[in-house]
Amino acid sequence: MRYRERPALGGRGLVWTKTTSAPGVGRVVPDGCTDIIWSRGTNSLFVAGPDTAAHVGESRPDTLFAVRFAPGVGPSAFGVPAHVLRDLRVPLEELWPDTPRLLEALGTAEDPCAVLADAARARLRETPPDPAVDAVVAAVREHSVPEVADRLGIGARQLHRRSLAAFGYGPKVLARVLRFDRAMALAWAGVPFADIAHRTGYADQAHLSREVKDLAGVPLGVLLSP
Repeated sequence: MRYRERPALGGRGLVWTKTTSAPGVGRVVPDGCTDIIWSRGTNSLFVAGPDTAAHVGESRPDTLFAVRFAPGVGPSAFGVPAHVLRDLRVPLEELWPDTPRLLEALGTAEDPCAVLADAARARLRETPPDPAVDAVVAAVREHSVPEVADRLGIGARQLHRRSLAAFGYGPKVLARVLRFDRAMALAWAGVPFADIAHRTGYADQAHLSREVKDLAGVPLGVLLSP
């Protein structure tokens, strides 16, 4: 498998390409993000919604091109609240009526990722993300839900509603997913598990292990194995 990514959307996302040469089983773990993905092999476009558990599926030889939105950004481009797409993979044509035109452009593009990024930027200009998204992402890393609501000057119920629309789940689950994502980044960098637990706010290594098993479906060592 070959994977490449580069920044996009003015820091509010990235684009990525993945080429798989042999059949296998793929495991996508929660990271708070959402994606629009084009399969060159099947010439199909679909949206990957925000996950609360690992998405496991069979992979076949193919090249995928995608734009990945930072947490809370994608639903504005999709035109539906994030919770509608939670834990789902949905054909883009169910959300965007102009999908056939986009497929035509992708089929002839030298850089399909650039085409996807341009389409995403156009949508985000029409319907910008909730202005509180970045503040919520930053605050839930360090503060309780009441503290986050207080910092934003809104009630806890309104914070929950806006989080469901932007992220697909409430602020507590968002904090959990973002912490897991930070832990995984350190794990892939080779940081010892006990250090990861300390640096990302888990009570101990056992707590980290339980969270990984719950969110990824397998132990951390298995998740990191080739």
